Amino acid sequence: MLHCPRTIARRIVCSGLFFASGLATALAADPTGDWRVADGVANIRVAQCNGSMWGVVAWEKTPGGKDSHNPDASKQGRPTLGMPILLDMKKKAGIDQWEGQVYNAQDGQTYSSTIKPIGSDQLEIQGCMLGFLCGGETWTRVAPPIPSSPVNSMAKGAPKAATALPRTATPAVAAPAPPAQAVPKTTGAANPAPKPPGQRQAAGQAATDSVGDICLLPDIARFAH
Repeated sequence: MLHCPRTIARRIVCSGLFFASGLATALAADPTGDWRVADGVANIRVAQCNGSMWGVVAWEKTPGGKDSHNPDASKQGRPTLGMPILLDMKKKAGIDQWEGQVYNAQDGQTYSSTIKPIGSDQLEIQGCMLGFLCGGETWTRVAPPIPSSPVNSMAKGAPKAATALPRTATPAVAAPAPPAQAVPKTTGAANPAPKPPGQRQAAGQAATDSVGDICLLPDIARFAH
């Protein structure tokens, strides 16, 4: 009987360690957030939009870039800021990898690609053309993961139409308006809260966010339904 409490305590401790390890692994495998590309010229914002991972240019070291090499002439003048880079990436079964396509604005080509979180602060991206000539690089986290929010109906798959309120039999007395509250961030918007230790903001990044919720950008919204 004297050994029972010690055995139970060991089981509790071990169970806690396994739970903590699993939780850390789940957090480390989140590819959402803002990532600095290897050469430091841009940040890519990755978010889940209706079940797929998408990534767009969220910050440029040299503002004013244009998608001049796009084979679609109608897109050759579009700004690179807010331009989709990671396209409709689906999670691979059983592993923490997402597979889809990556758009390379330097040559206007789209390649098969995979992304894979390495720990909590790095994202490995690999791209291949026709199954060979593969290359890749590692991006560094500069903003925390992006939490889901019911505000973004597209990302959550909820209907957009609002339900009409029933009419009352007698006119309602106007009540004073409640104080304005901050709107919660949506699935594809970067979290501006203080960043955990080890995370840093890109040098020269503007304080205002001109990209916002990437799931609502037209180039993504028309696919993410």
